[in-house]
Amino acid sequence: MGVNAAVYELDKEPWGREMERALVQLITGRKSPVPVVFVAGQLIGSTEAVMSLHLAGKLVPLLREAGAIWL
Repeated sequence: MGVNAAVYELDKEPWGREMERALVQLITGRKSPVPVVFVAGQLIGSTEAVMSLHLAGKLVPLLREAGAIWL
């Protein structure tokens, strides 16, 4: 798809537990705090939310607007 992605493996980062706790606070009421997706600093949610955006035709425009896609 030609997307610039940053991946943080929380279990391999020294600040991973702290980041996971922060994500839990952001995503209250959802099944699992990770993995979560942010686009241009905006919380999108789970990979399921990303797939829903894609199926609705909204993901590519969102990524273009954020400058995160080069298609």
